[in-house]
Amino acid sequence: MVQLVGSLRKELADSLSSCRVLVVGAGGIGCELLKNLVLTGFKNIEVIDLDTIDVSNLNRQFLFQKKHVGKSKAQVAKESALQFCPTANITAYHDSIMNPDYNVEFFRNFMLVMNALDNRAARNHVNRMCLAADIPLIESGTAGYLGQVTVIKKGLTECYECQPKPSQKTFPGCTIRNTPSEPIHCIVWAKYLFNQLFGEEDADQEVSPDTADPEAAWNPEEAAARATASEKDGDIKRVSTKEWARSTGYDSIKLFNKLFKDDIMYLLTMDKLWKKRKAPLPLDWQQLENHGIQSSLCSGLKDQQVLGIWGYCKLFQHSVETLRSQLEQKGDGAELVWDKVRDTLTTWLVYLFICLFICLSGSAMAGNIIPAIATTNAVIAGLIVLEGLKILSGELESCRSIFLNKCPNLRKKLLVPCVLDPPSANCYVCASKPEVTVKLNVHKSMVVFLQDKILKERFGMVAPDVQIEDGKGTILISSEEGETEANNSKFLSDFGIRNGSRLQADDFLQDYTLLINVLHTEDLEKDVEFEVVGDAPDKAPPPPSNQEETNSITNGNKDSAQPSTSSKGQQRTESLSWLQSPSCGCSWCNADQCSWSRGETSADFSKSSLIDTDH
Repeated sequence: MVQLVGSLRKELADSLSSCRVLVVGAGGIGCELLKNLVLTGFKNIEVIDLDTIDVSNLNRQFLFQKKHVGKSKAQVAKESALQFCPTANITAYHDSIMNPDYNVEFFRNFMLVMNALDNRAARNHVNRMCLAADIPLIESGTAGYLGQVTVIKKGLTECYECQPKPSQKTFPGCTIRNTPSEPIHCIVWAKYLFNQLFGEEDADQEVSPDTADPEAAWNPEEAAARATASEKDGDIKRVSTKEWARSTGYDSIKLFNKLFKDDIMYLLTMDKLWKKRKAPLPLDWQQLENHGIQSSLCSGLKDQQVLGIWGYCKLFQHSVETLRSQLEQKGDGAELVWDKVRDTLTTWLVYLFICLFICLSGSAMAGNIIPAIATTNAVIAGLIVLEGLKILSGELESCRSIFLNKCPNLRKKLLVPCVLDPPSANCYVCASKPEVTVKLNVHKSMVVFLQDKILKERFGMVAPDVQIEDGKGTILISSEEGETEANNSKFLSDFGIRNGSRLQADDFLQDYTLLINVLHTEDLEKDVEFEVVGDAPDKAPPPPSNQEETNSITNGNKDSAQPSTSSKGQQRTESLSWLQSPSCGCSWCNADQCSWSRGETSADFSKSSLIDTDH
């Protein structure tokens, strides 16, 4: 007869008491996960998070209270979780998981790693560390009402990077300055503006209208003659933004009119920009003040008050004055530093500019921002623990990728399990000999570009060392400080690198080696600095011949669950990569045409690529 401890078999309960698990992230998913772990019977838990608690976290990250604002998420989450189970042994790290202190040997201390992260760089890093340490990893993510959980085990399943993810976007300057159309554009614009006004100026981060926009194809002299301005100080003369702002004494009203009236009127003279776009709407401080109506306020926390456009204008004024005061306290020539974690005022300023810029753009961009849903985090955290119990029971073969849908599918299921896919032969991380081909111009690409943009940003390395396979073992990049800094400003061609050259890149922290084949070209598209060639997944396999067998998929039945099509199916923009359409026959809905394959969702939701939006 099976002996039980609570609802668990005694052997499993004993395993929970003795095993060590690592939780990476203590935000939306992490709080729910930590609570679930201690209540399930896990006794030895280590949690790491570099973030601090913000007021906006309190309505859904339930391990935190208002008195905790500004404190370490990891430390407070530990203290709160111990109230559920005082006998648990929880260690908290207020740090980045990418710190070299958390090396492969650190990861080998654990039987299981659980991710509750909110960014791809950290996900990539933990994925590689778990592969190097040969430790099972449970990956998770949420986006509004959607969520997913999957298990990653070296040699048995796909790793997090087996499926190519859309590269992190960079935006042309003319898009940020002239035609922002997405929330991320407003965020970038706001950060650029902060540095232009209060921080370190960068000529490549100008926010004033771009007269050289190739899409505009207009006559600047004629347009400038047509453009009008409210007053001389608020005119749109092509001078340094900071110099102009200082000359006005950081007058918030003049600054507002320049940014949201004069510059917008100047943009409107670029007629061709607005033939296929909704033109922006200039905002005038005086008019808004004359027609300003007090915002309707709801009872409760200050952060829950609802403001109208004039309310945001007043907040803009207050924030400019506060930051101006901070700048004056630092003395002449001083600069403020952008720090979203420690300086809430700069974060406040960012949100302010986003709201204002959304208003003036005339488009409902705010609807594209995916909200954080507490119940989604709770469901996903519960699924993480269930998959962890399977692993600790030695039943790795029964683990699944589980998708949480917003609405029931035609089989009336919200949770849909899919058999884990095997490793991709094309993966440049978990393949036996990772290798990629990079197309670039060796005469224009500097060593520092290879290091920062290609190796670190594109391929997720933390501290790369690069050796040229030239028969001499030439060291191009060293992770040791000062050894190869003189190479940074030199072009790759200066070291004899040409079409067909091979580079060996090593990251000793990640225990990861990548061979890079250089493909020289001078025909890259505009604004494209390099391309990765040949890392696309295999084409989709033919559909099953036995349709009846395909339709027999049932939720939670490991004998009938079919492999997901995430690594084989066609990709639709950046998401929904496990569906085939039409007649998808997918593991999600088992229907000929589900709402996902018909494109009836705007969520950017793809296997192992969700970002936890509630961190």
